[in-house]
Amino acid sequence: MTSNPQSRNPQSLYRQVLIATALGVLVGYLWPAAGVAMKPLGDAFVKLVRMIVAPIIFCTVVVGIAGGAGGRTVGKAGVLALIYFEIVTTLALMIGLIVVNVVRPGGGMNVDPASLDAQAVAQYVTAGRALLDIIPTSVVDAFARGDILQVLLISVLVGFALRAGGGAAATVIDFVEKMSKILFGVIDLIMKAAPVGAFGAMAFTIGGFGVGALAQLAGLMACFYLTCAAFVAIVLGAIARWHGFGIWPFVKYVREEIFIVYGTSSSESVLPRLMEKLEALGVDRSIVGVVVPAGYSFNLDGTAIYLVMATVFIAQATGTPLGLMRQLTLLTLLLITSKGAAGVAGAALIALAGTLSATGYLPVAGVALILGIHRFMGEAMAVTNLIGNGVATIVVGKWCGQVDDDRLSVLDAADVRLKPDATPTPVAPAVRRTIP
Repeated sequence: MTSNPQSRNPQSLYRQVLIATALGVLVGYLWPAAGVAMKPLGDAFVKLVRMIVAPIIFCTVVVGIAGGAGGRTVGKAGVLALIYFEIVTTLALMIGLIVVNVVRPGGGMNVDPASLDAQAVAQYVTAGRALLDIIPTSVVDAFARGDILQVLLISVLVGFALRAGGGAAATVIDFVEKMSKILFGVIDLIMKAAPVGAFGAMAFTIGGFGVGALAQLAGLMACFYLTCAAFVAIVLGAIARWHGFGIWPFVKYVREEIFIVYGTSSSESVLPRLMEKLEALGVDRSIVGVVVPAGYSFNLDGTAIYLVMATVFIAQATGTPLGLMRQLTLLTLLLITSKGAAGVAGAALIALAGTLSATGYLPVAGVALILGIHRFMGEAMAVTNLIGNGVATIVVGKWCGQVDDDRLSVLDAADVRLKPDATPTPVAPAVRRTIP
């Protein structure tokens, strides 16, 4: 399923995206109006990727279950993934809560909630009250809306149905596997437009919001970026090391995806490529197909850090008291609301508005305080989500004994010379190392 590295452009994609992002910043800063006009370029790229995400998840999960790991392995992976997600998300929330309480970026602002523009956040409050229903109205509706969890449910059911079908289902499984290869080929073509998408999104961000928004709320921005970096280095780094691989070699391995995510503020924009690269690292297809899509709803580490820091910041800025019991209650609430924020930057605002509304004592209009910097925070949020889901998939694969250690060990080679636009050459998928 993995593309041949030799067939890709010798000039690495990540360099192209990096240059395009820098140009986008320049255009947005020097010519704000032109920068804002570039927004359709970024939106178009993200939409191109989203249109292919649902069928890729479907094909990957169906083939992984029907032609690979048994139902017990898939079920075990799902349960272990949910346990992992809850533990790590809780750690992310606790770290964010500690940092925002120690630094107090909103202290002394003395903002009157009545003076805030409630109309600016009305759309987020309304949407935030809608509950995600994992059971779709119809199969067509789930794919048409690109609802990841609903597509995942359908994929698992179809996979088990084909597995139970025996030899009669072999033709269908073979067809789905061939479709999977075609779809990943389509993703390779779409990714050629990644630099254009990153340029458009970054030009719009700088042109539309300006560096003034950054300067005004620099304290919160700095706290958030440093907290995300510390979480990746310390928490995810320790988890990775305990499971036999290094966090920094992994970050280097997915650097292309990181730059694309940073430019578009959407971790969903690289979901298919992340799945492809994790499978190339030796993680079984069925594990990748279940854990990665689920992680995009249940394992949003960057979003969790953002939500807790933004919520406490708003409380500090508006002078709303948050005692120990209120903060513990807030942590519990955020464990729920953070699960509804998909891997798109704008969805976090919906979750934030829903959280403020659910507390009953925090002003929902406080969301207006961070509207100007939300897009900038969304970049670090999306990158942290991406890295967190990659680590989670490898860890769950290890727990299930569905990782080829020989292929994974390429990350920690003394001279990691993987081309930034390449993935390890896949070997025969028959060999799987069982973790003792």
